[in-house]
Amino acid sequence: MAKRTAQIGLSLGADICWPICYEGLLEVLDLNIRHGSDQVKVSCERVTIEPFNLAQPVKYDVVIDRLTHWYSVSREWIKKAVVLNDLYVYNNPWSLQSNEKHTSYAAMLRLGLAVPETWMLPPKAYENQDDLEVTLQKYAKMFSLNEIGEKIGYPFFMKPFHGGGWKGVTKIDDAQDLHQAYDASGTEIMNLQKAVLPHERFVRCVGLGPQFRIVNYDPGAPLHDRYRMEQGFLSAEHEEELIDIGLTINSFFGWDFNSAESLLQNGTWHPIDFANACPDSQVTSLHYHFPWLIKANLRWSIYCAVTDRTMHKNMEWDPFIKIADSDRTQAEKLKAYAAIANKRFETEKFRTFCRKNLSHLDELAYDFFGSDVMRDAIHQKVASLFPKHEHEEFTELFWNRIQDWRAKEGIHGDKDFQ
Repeated sequence: MAKRTAQIGLSLGADICWPICYEGLLEVLDLNIRHGSDQVKVSCERVTIEPFNLAQPVKYDVVIDRLTHWYSVSREWIKKAVVLNDLYVYNNPWSLQSNEKHTSYAAMLRLGLAVPETWMLPPKAYENQDDLEVTLQKYAKMFSLNEIGEKIGYPFFMKPFHGGGWKGVTKIDDAQDLHQAYDASGTEIMNLQKAVLPHERFVRCVGLGPQFRIVNYDPGAPLHDRYRMEQGFLSAEHEEELIDIGLTINSFFGWDFNSAESLLQNGTWHPIDFANACPDSQVTSLHYHFPWLIKANLRWSIYCAVTDRTMHKNMEWDPFIKIADSDRTQAEKLKAYAAIANKRFETEKFRTFCRKNLSHLDELAYDFFGSDVMRDAIHQKVASLFPKHEHEEFTELFWNRIQDWRAKEGIHGDKDFQ
């Protein structure tokens, strides 16, 4: 029997709280997993930034990436490691780099999802570039913002075509709003998207591998209150549909970790923002839901590392398009998309692995999230964001919300893995 250690790398930026908890729980798990003819231990470390030879080996089996969407050196190291060293990373760096929100709208419209009417505008202003002036003189057509606004119908939202974190999002109620927002957009390329108003629900569905957490979301609240703490607020049918939508989006784009925002109007879910392939992972935002994220991250990364999961380097869209072009109903198509996703994510194999090898995670997590280490991780994150006079107040707030999770959910464990 061969003994080996599966190594997980954490590629981090300003992250504080979640790596502390991930590392702490992995340590107390003390894994020694029998997989095939191997006996496998699991370790992790934080990935450093330094010069690298393209031909040098990579010691990691899996990298959890939180950095490459904005830091090019780490992105290029990860891309070379996937190509040359068969590294498994989430998320797929080519997909993360190339598939903007705008592309995601087009793709899911192609699959028949109820994405609201969406337009793209040329930028209001331009940076100086060679050949720009002659190109615009030859090919850029004059257009009427007023006519576009009337075609879409007010209200709608203006937002950056590649944006995130609700930055640059403006509600447009009339032509005056439209002109003001466009004038203020500068060199940013903007989408206009029809508002889904009124709506009965606004949810954010966070996916990590084949695991999903559906959260009642309030975008108008302060950042620390946007993720509401209610559970069981949707019917089983609606939960299943949202999970199928999430599976479809994530497997289509090769994203292991992503969040999707959807609005419910008259029985139909309208996905409005679902290219968020570096989702918020901070306790100051997730609070009550933070333990779920850490546990889900551990399960998926350990599974991928121990089983030497193969990364899908190509998007392989044709099976989805074939279903989209069939004469099935949209509900039948969504089920078929989700079936492809579950096959790609190896959902049943993953759950069996977790039940067999990670059955002690629930109990250890329950204890960990009530520990001094957890409280200190909260305090460190709060201290990095809040003014000093609010440190104790918000540390206590987030600590208490996690204790609520322990009392309501943590004590019972995760039913999918029991």
